[in-house]
Amino acid sequence: MLGTILLLLALAKPACQSPAGAASRRAEALKRLLEVFGMEDPPPPPAHFKQPPQYMVDLFNTVANADGVTKNPDILEGNTVRSFLEKTHSEKMRFLFVLSSVAKYEKILMAELHLFRLWPRATDGPKKHHFCQVSVYQVLAKNELDAPGGKKLLAARLVSLQGSGWEVFAITQAVRDWMEDESSNQGLLVTVQGLGGSPLDPPPLQFASSRDHHESKKPMLVLFTDDGRRGASLPMAGFPGGSHRPWHGSLVPRLTGPRSTRSLDRLQPCQKHPLSVDFEEIGWSGWIISPRGYNAYHCKGSCPFPLGENMRPTNHATVQSIINALKLSEGVSSPCCVPDKLYSINLLYFDDDENVVLKQYDDMVAGSCGCH
Repeated sequence: MLGTILLLLALAKPACQSPAGAASRRAEALKRLLEVFGMEDPPPPPAHFKQPPQYMVDLFNTVANADGVTKNPDILEGNTVRSFLEKTHSEKMRFLFVLSSVAKYEKILMAELHLFRLWPRATDGPKKHHFCQVSVYQVLAKNELDAPGGKKLLAARLVSLQGSGWEVFAITQAVRDWMEDESSNQGLLVTVQGLGGSPLDPPPLQFASSRDHHESKKPMLVLFTDDGRRGASLPMAGFPGGSHRPWHGSLVPRLTGPRSTRSLDRLQPCQKHPLSVDFEEIGWSGWIISPRGYNAYHCKGSCPFPLGENMRPTNHATVQSIINALKLSEGVSSPCCVPDKLYSINLLYFDDDENVVLKQYDDMVAGSCGCH
């Protein structure tokens, strides 16, 4: 992160720099920022306004505060959650999800099928029962479903015939199979039977389909993965106190004021200062859902001898400051003011296929500063 921030700071336009040079440096900085977020190019904004699935919005709000900073790093086992809406408009009770946006190197941790249970019709269902059995199968041979080996049971349970709402089924093994062999993805089959496994025609329970119902109720596959991008270079923790005050400003801090004032700043003791990243200002607001920006903070100030405990020095920094102060060795500088605790942030965004993704990025916010 520090290399990126230094590059962003360099964008503050010196008086002698040409407009073309400034534009080139800005483009290079944004390219480097995309690399931090694990992307080569920013995804295009959705062709039309899209409401993200409420499940993904709720998950983001559970994991992060309003600025995207992780509340608790242990909530998610991996660092990526993807949602896929059923877009193939297949026949009822058959569901197919396109997973081409999942990278081969991502570790599949868990996969869930989310189906919205509709209110039952007044005449539906056997009057003596309040439940039916719902089974989810991985389709192995779509034209021979009833033949041996035509399908594989993934999940089964009793579901109430009263009310409506979301039902979630674990389908992890099917997704792992599909990731190993993309051509094996022939979708899922859902059946509704009586308590003893007897067929029910018509079925008393119906789930919302991708063809006939509002987008907020469409069948959805939720995939939890880990892409291996872990920082772990400094202690990790949730951001203390939940949310923090909003900020105003640019991705690039402007160096204003006389040179003597900036020199005076460098004489101030090592401490944390705001560093705002505004996604709208850098042109990313079309595909990032939340947050609109965040405060990365940065560390600035001097580490003078003797180093007090308030500067959180390491033993190495303390020894270095002594060597520097006493001039015991040539070429030894004083310790530097750097982050000694970093927090992760979370982005909720649309990917290239307009699927909604929640991704956690380590080491993105300076939590505190010290002399190292």
